[in-house]
Amino acid sequence: MLNADSAQVYRDLQVLSARPTAEEMGGIEHRLFGAWDGAVACSAADWANTARGEIERLHSEDAVPILVGGTGLYLRTLLEGIAPVPPINDDVRKSIRAMSQSEARFALEREDPEAAARLAPRDAARTMRALEVMRGTGRPLAHWQANKGGGIGGAIQLTAAVLLPERQWLLERCDRRFATMIESGAREEVVNLLGRQLDPSLPVMRAIGVREIADWVAGRATREDMLARGQAATRQYAKRQYTWFRHQPPSDWTALESESYHESALYALLCHLLA
Repeated sequence: MLNADSAQVYRDLQVLSARPTAEEMGGIEHRLFGAWDGAVACSAADWANTARGEIERLHSEDAVPILVGGTGLYLRTLLEGIAPVPPINDDVRKSIRAMSQSEARFALEREDPEAAARLAPRDAARTMRALEVMRGTGRPLAHWQANKGGGIGGAIQLTAAVLLPERQWLLERCDRRFATMIESGAREEVVNLLGRQLDPSLPVMRAIGVREIADWVAGRATREDMLARGQAATRQYAKRQYTWFRHQPPSDWTALESESYHESALYALLCHLLA
């Protein structure tokens, strides 16, 4: 199994990312789970470069890599390639990261209206990325994306399946999962993370649940408020993922819609895909 989830790559997020435990791995080799220290941001390009090397090694061992995870940008970067965006000046990046979402959105609409038209108004991460590329390079993100390179999509045989559970079932599971995380050590995980005094702009510090639990730990929120905010953030993220995987993947990717996915059904699916 090769991880393609942008939260599960971080060593610091065992509980909050629902990273599989040793028991859940069942003796099957899992790679790129907890592979990055939270102090180091793992971009889509970083992950794709590392994943490409792991896939090459697995192929050399006559093994079949099975990519799992819900970060569409990671998968797209691996398959389609990386836009050769030059490094962005730290001062430019910091000034943009200090903006509110509404400020960044207004600036992007003025400076790169094409990117603003593509992005959802509440998509803070991509809004700020598009703005920092525009200000840092003098060219819109679309310019760089038109010159992608290094994708492996045309060099491999790929069989893909997108799991699309029934929406209400999914949202109920989101609420239940976040509550279970609180009972399973998420508070302690966030306390340990805060103790590292990392840059708050790092992805690990912006993971769902970190800010909500940090406010609870600091006494800025009650347990009930924290739980409600964390569950709402999880549902919103799941909705965005659901929309992305319904509309963005290539048309030949198999979409499987069901109320739930039990272990036996997933095993049968894997056997079918690998046949």
